[in-house]
Amino acid sequence: MEGQKLIVFLSFFCLLLFSFLPGGQASSHAAAHGGRLHRFHPKKIFVFGDSYSDTGNTPKSDSSAWKVPYGTTFPGKPAGRFSDGRILIDLLARALGLRSPVPYKWMKYAPDRLLKYGMNFAHGGTGVFETLSTGPNLTAQIHQLSSLVNNGSVFTTEDLQSALALVTVAGNDYSAYLAKGGSLQDLPPFITSVVNQLAVNLKSIHAMGLKRVAVGALQPLGCLPTITFANSFQQCNSTVNAAVDFHNSLLQQAVAKLNNDSHSNSSYFIIDLHSPFISVLNKTGNGDDQFETPLKPCCLGVSAEYSCGSVDKEGAKMYRECSNPEAAFFWDLFHPTQAGWNAVFQLLKSNLLGRI
Repeated sequence: MEGQKLIVFLSFFCLLLFSFLPGGQASSHAAAHGGRLHRFHPKKIFVFGDSYSDTGNTPKSDSSAWKVPYGTTFPGKPAGRFSDGRILIDLLARALGLRSPVPYKWMKYAPDRLLKYGMNFAHGGTGVFETLSTGPNLTAQIHQLSSLVNNGSVFTTEDLQSALALVTVAGNDYSAYLAKGGSLQDLPPFITSVVNQLAVNLKSIHAMGLKRVAVGALQPLGCLPTITFANSFQQCNSTVNAAVDFHNSLLQQAVAKLNNDSHSNSSYFIIDLHSPFISVLNKTGNGDDQFETPLKPCCLGVSAEYSCGSVDKEGAKMYRECSNPEAAFFWDLFHPTQAGWNAVFQLLKSNLLGRI
């Protein structure tokens, strides 16, 4: 997620009642995986989603990810990633022995030797439906790939058959819904509509010829610094996280149905981002004290009107940055550091690679 607009969503989301959840309570395993996949060795990765996967598609004029101090750990300067360094897709690609896919926006500048690894269509601030971002939503991103395949300019249908699809949407649909005046009583049905449309998008990706479609479960939004700042970054908001469990529970059901309808347990699967986020933040999964204050971001605006990377009219820095991003789980109000993503990926890696 991106921008101060998320605060509107989280503030209202805290009021969501547990009664909206199946059985009146959240399941700690709501983001469980789908069926076991046969061994697959992808040669390419096609990425769709928002700032949790964007590696450079958001325009420089609209994105903090192109401002100092983003990118200080990798590649050493701002490069369009919403972090100080590498993010999930970079770690996944490396684990598969591939290069991180080229951002769609920079396709015409990329040599063929890099295009062979796939393409990243993710765009910061977007979602399943139209959001507060002007970037392409998930359906439009899928159409971008379809157009490239149909005109045969970059990829072929054979390329898709040897590729993995990764989809991450981190909650911008809900931010936009409430910011546009959506009511709290209609929020649970809206969550249902988001997941239903997400399932349609996943099916469209598979129908194009991609044999493996991975979708990320929603991370614990109640642990984002934008909400935990209210208690000095000491505790996650359980009500927000219960509502996240509702989303993830519906996603689990949707993915199970997609696999059932395709008569296969190997087409779609969930990447459970929720559980490792919780484990790392609770210091139960990393086995050390790497993140002494895991809910506190490394980079933070000096006041509510500023964010990481902000400067005033004179160009003076209006944010504070920690001295060691490696010791912080969160980079800014919404996104993990490279160290944070690495801690999450280490908990995912064995099971995830076994399913691909």
